Amino acid sequence: MHNVRVDIVSDVMCPWCYIGKKRLDLASELLDGIHLDVHWLPFQLDGTLPKQGKPRADYLAGKFGGKERAQIAYSQIEETGAAMDIPFAFDLIEYSSNTLDAHRLIHWAEQEDLQNQMAERLFQAYFLEGQNIGDDDVLAALSGEVGMDDDEILDRLHTDLAKDIVKQQIGESQKLGISGVPCFILGQKYAVMGAQEPETLAEAITRTATEASAQAAS
Repeated sequence: MHNVRVDIVSDVMCPWCYIGKKRLDLASELLDGIHLDVHWLPFQLDGTLPKQGKPRADYLAGKFGGKERAQIAYSQIEETGAAMDIPFAFDLIEYSSNTLDAHRLIHWAEQEDLQNQMAERLFQAYFLEGQNIGDDDVLAALSGEVGMDDDEILDRLHTDLAKDIVKQQIGESQKLGISGVPCFILGQKYAVMGAQEPETLAEAITRTATEASAQAAS
């Protein structure tokens, strides 16, 4: 069994990142004798959003020039999501959330080996349920759902714990030239940009594992 580390640079408010996660899940089923060691790294598509978020209608008007243009942009995402069993419910989203604290939550979840579950739950909460993932109470409740101590998480969210770590990780990704997400970094060497098809991801992961095996044997 070969292990391949996969670092996913992602933002929880990015629908293509959710699609990318689902495609990686499918890619893992195509792998023969390869185990994925998945880690989530933070990225913010819009770090200027206020803590409490911005009304979705205002955000879309600023980004796309209005709701109609936004609907055109999101129609492709909805179609792609439907094919991946992701029933995107963009109309339920009232606030475009600042995701800094959601990334802190994913960081803390890694310490309890719950990072993948936490990322998945945050995507579900935002894109399927329209929850405000910038809200401390919402984040604490979601952490409890995946097995973390929600009271302790709520206390941590009221501090600046791990903010510097998350911001540093975002900066490191930017220094590597990553300007869009998702980005899959394989074996800490190769980057696969975008929500690629499962077969493409599986092929890249297999190549990474084969090369690592050859180097180990030489």
